[in-house]
Amino acid sequence: MKEQIGLDRLTGLIAFARAGSMGSYSAAARSLGVSPSAVSKSVSRLEQRLRVALFTRTTRSLTLTPEGRELHERALRLLREAEEIEQAAISARAEPSGSLRVAASLPIGLHVIAPVLPAFRRRHPKVAVDLRLSDHLVDIVEHGIDVAVRIGDLPDSRLLSRRLAPHRLCAFASPAYLAARGTPRHPHELSGHDTVNLRYQSTGQAFRWPFRVGGRELEIAPPPGIVVDASEAVVVALAAGGGIGISAWFIAAPYVARGELVPILAEFAVERHNITALWPESRRANPAVRAFLDLLQETFRDRVTAPATAAD
Repeated sequence: MKEQIGLDRLTGLIAFARAGSMGSYSAAARSLGVSPSAVSKSVSRLEQRLRVALFTRTTRSLTLTPEGRELHERALRLLREAEEIEQAAISARAEPSGSLRVAASLPIGLHVIAPVLPAFRRRHPKVAVDLRLSDHLVDIVEHGIDVAVRIGDLPDSRLLSRRLAPHRLCAFASPAYLAARGTPRHPHELSGHDTVNLRYQSTGQAFRWPFRVGGRELEIAPPPGIVVDASEAVVVALAAGGGIGISAWFIAAPYVARGELVPILAEFAVERHNITALWPESRRANPAVRAFLDLLQETFRDRVTAPATAAD
């Protein structure tokens, strides 16, 4: 007759699975909501019980031993099944509730997500939203993020994804600047104009301006005039008469509506299909996550896609 597994060993297997995936006791502890010492003790007791070393430990790293690698995938399956049981119980509640942690870049969070959160809360008052904005990518699983919205091609086999509505990149300038310096009619006429450009915080590289000319896309590296490392600062400087710059339509739209910016070279604007919502497999059945994904799809369709007149 097989011996029944005890709670202590089950806890050890869960701690081992998470620590093996994340490479540290601290990261595993954060994801499990316990202390690093609790994870370390659980794994040590498991090793004593199994009479095998599961990790090679140094002061700076945690590496699976050959025996640990053999057991890790089985432990992961156990953890996934436990999470599925929990999510099934959560999904049994028809009404979304609980805390929802959302991560997004600053421009998307500021201009697209934050404005619709009050309406989302009115629709789902039992959901508390924790919106975290940063242009630096974070590990969604490690930081306990329920839904993230990212720009760019970001494959991650651990995550589920949904492509959101496309967005338009267009050139803008203030009416006062165009009155003083003239309006270019073709990207080749940008030479000699003042420019405001974006420098990526993650790489330090300057943004190359894309235009669609003659059925193909070309990129221009404008001479530096004003360079900033936040997309919001680009449109602020443009509205103040700093010159010509490129912005996502959804960022510049309020300035256009107020008459502070004018879209130019709109017939050469490019469209990007690279905004994606991502969420962990373990959140698949969470009602709050499902409700928020529906909100994102609706919001990006209504707020991010530029009106047809922007390219006329």
